Amino acid sequence: MKQFFDGQWPDTILFDLDGTLVDSAPDLAAAIDAMLEGLGRPPAGADKVRQWVGNGAGILVRRALADRFDHENGPALSDADFHDAQTLFFKAYADLNGGLSRVYDGVEPFLKAAKAAGGRLAVVTNKPTAFTGPLLEKMNLAHWFDVAISGDTLPVKKPDPAQLHHAIEQLDGDAGRTLMVGDSINDIEAAQRAGVPVVAVRYGYNYGGRIDEMGADIVVDSLVELL
Repeated sequence: MKQFFDGQWPDTILFDLDGTLVDSAPDLAAAIDAMLEGLGRPPAGADKVRQWVGNGAGILVRRALADRFDHENGPALSDADFHDAQTLFFKAYADLNGGLSRVYDGVEPFLKAAKAAGGRLAVVTNKPTAFTGPLLEKMNLAHWFDVAISGDTLPVKKPDPAQLHHAIEQLDGDAGRTLMVGDSINDIEAAQRAGVPVVAVRYGYNYGGRIDEMGADIVVDSLVELL
């Protein structure tokens, strides 16, 4: 971070949630499989779901129904069938959210150091609001954050930069003193379009691609490397 902020901590730090702060894929996979079971379909399994996470619940459901990342090239899906499937998923995930998830190593030491340095922290996620707050609470992370911007807070999601701009405004911050931390190309593109530097973590969900090749300013194996 020294190369961006003259040796000082950024005033504002924005964090993705799933795959960056919390490994939530086990819960998401269990909820997707419960949805598929309710529809009389075979389970997808955690390995596939890890590669489908990142664009919000609706796209995750569509990928699961198509059994492929590029769901647009799968079988045609009626609005009614999608609605029924998403309802099953939401019900299952509401019960499972946070049950099998865990906070990644290195996250809490970094959050503690950022707060001690006077940083204003926000979560910026494509996850629906109904699940963002409960997951942060169950993971005992909510107290670190001043703001949480979810996938339905605005009409658009990452990689659109509007969520980042909104978080910065809510924190009374300045893009020139802001850092984004994420795990996927969505986070990197959103940060670049918002005009803020971005740190990417290698341990998260990036649709199976190598995050090192996606254009982040810094790529780390653990957030403690930034300390």
